[in-house]
Amino acid sequence: MTGPSGPGPAVVLVGPMGVGKSTVGELLAERLGLGYRDTDADVVERAGLSIAEIFIDAGEARFRELEREAVRLAVAEHTGVLALGGGAILDDATRALLTGLPVVFLDVGVTTALKRVGLNAPRPLLAVNPRAKWRELMEERRPLYTEVARAVVNTDERTPEAVAEAVLEALEAAQSPGTNPRISRENHA
Repeated sequence: MTGPSGPGPAVVLVGPMGVGKSTVGELLAERLGLGYRDTDADVVERAGLSIAEIFIDAGEARFRELEREAVRLAVAEHTGVLALGGGAILDDATRALLTGLPVVFLDVGVTTALKRVGLNAPRPLLAVNPRAKWRELMEERRPLYTEVARAVVNTDERTPEAVAEAVLEALEAAQSPGTNPRISRENHA
């Protein structure tokens, strides 16, 4: 098992689609001088299909299998900033893998999320009645995001840069002094 001061990601971002995990993750990686990895991109690369195509061709269960494996590999291999797909936390084994890691739940309201995602974006889980479906997904997932998170950062009405700074501040406040040298004021001041 990896921990915050040992191997494993320096920061793990979780949250729903439309919250800005990719944008904020890339900014965090740049500020910290670390690599960035996105498990959704890993799934797409490994499968050779878009996420929408995987859902259509193989179904959600197959996508979740690919996602579980992508998270397992990323947690084992990546030492930078890691963004997980919105539904990755649905898996018990994935939540167990995240125990002890510096996980931040990026939270967002439905209006902001749908503006960011766009109603015409290729999001298979939002294909029918996006607003109602997004709310339903969040009701199911919010307790799981909260369960795995060391800190929660709301992204509503914030620029990606402000969210990245809030993530760093939240992680600093949530950790014991000196437990994760990859997240320190010196790295991003």
